[in-house]
Amino acid sequence: MDPASSGATPPQPATSSAVAPLSRVRLRLRWEIVIVLGLSLGASAVYSIVSIIARLTEEVALGDQSATINGSQSTREWLDFTYQFLGIVFALFPVALVLYLLWQPGQSAFRRLGVDFTEPRRDLLRGGGLLLLIGIPGLGLYLAGRALGFTVAVVPSSLDTFWWTIPILVFSALRSALSEELIVVGYLFTRLRELGWNTWTIIVSAALLRGSYHLYQGIGPFVGNALMGVVFGWCYLRWGRVMPLVIAHWVLDILSFVGYPLAVLWWPALLTPTT
Repeated sequence: MDPASSGATPPQPATSSAVAPLSRVRLRLRWEIVIVLGLSLGASAVYSIVSIIARLTEEVALGDQSATINGSQSTREWLDFTYQFLGIVFALFPVALVLYLLWQPGQSAFRRLGVDFTEPRRDLLRGGGLLLLIGIPGLGLYLAGRALGFTVAVVPSSLDTFWWTIPILVFSALRSALSEELIVVGYLFTRLRELGWNTWTIIVSAALLRGSYHLYQGIGPFVGNALMGVVFGWCYLRWGRVMPLVIAHWVLDILSFVGYPLAVLWWPALLTPTT
């Protein structure tokens, strides 16, 4: 019987309009990723790439240059504190943005990324393991980079400047840990998997991004942070939780921000620039 004469609707062949919604979703995700990174660590990566080009084209050798971290923002105490505190607070807004973007009905983004307090003992143990795995080789790589001349001297903030110096450094370390782990790992891994990227492409891409926004410190920190990114990315996909990464990163940065000034006093010939 002719379908037209029976009044039945014949099956329609698949058309491009059937896949159009999926393509629009993927396009939206790509633009979302660009915007998020442009407001956060992607912008830092671009500035760091420009910085390393500028450093490599300087007449002064890379090993004789320096980079200041957590430097003073004003000679007036209250203004210095205000600038540093506000800088940390506003740097956390991209973190709030990705949490908002990943929020789903019935499931918070905190639970989705595993950045909560539901597994405190396991998170602390895993974070401590990562701290040992990353911290000691990372310090060795930095010292080797200084000795070989492909890492700049990092100039830390003096610990005795004001009474609030150490608390603000700890707060700054927390900001770094939350920003890097929630954006570069939690958010980016989620979105890239939704775009269909395979596991190791995601891990390596995120690791290169992590290394690139440390290029202002030289080649050594780029390599070290990229390797750290590979380890952190693999652990996140295995554990499904960002919290251990945040813990490890926070403690590492506290040791860097607070412990490094002491190391400069102990080994000034190795850790400070010669010019």
